[in-house]
Amino acid sequence: MTPTLIGRWQTRILLLGTLGVLVTIPFSLNGEFVYFQVLLAIAVLGCLWDIFYNQLQTVRWDHDWPATLQVGSGIWEAFFFYVPFRYLISNILKIGWLIDIPFDKFLLHYACIWLAVFTASQTLMRIIFPRWRFHGGEWFHK
Repeated sequence: MTPTLIGRWQTRILLLGTLGVLVTIPFSLNGEFVYFQVLLAIAVLGCLWDIFYNQLQTVRWDHDWPATLQVGSGIWEAFFFYVPFRYLISNILKIGWLIDIPFDKFLLHYACIWLAVFTASQTLMRIIFPRWRFHGGEWFHK
């Protein structure tokens, strides 16, 4: 499947809004709701990254986005979120809710979310929703 930009956004929001929330619940059971804020920030930042990924996809010879590139983009997004984005939010914009997240907790949370979303998009989504697969990842299209 070659996802469209709208398909990327719809799929990302759907999977993070379902599986992402389910994976985040155990992390926040002890009252640390910061994980839901991280999930929201990952969704927003990911939608911005999707614009770049969509443009990058157009210069590939087959205009496809294989699983190998998804793994690479997941690693890149985690790094970018934790290092420069976190610095920007906490130090420049003075929004302090990301300051108290240790790297190991963030990495475990992010890895669990990413693994659940990646696995679902590569397996369950393709089997259960064939229309999604053959329409560029779009749930609603013309």
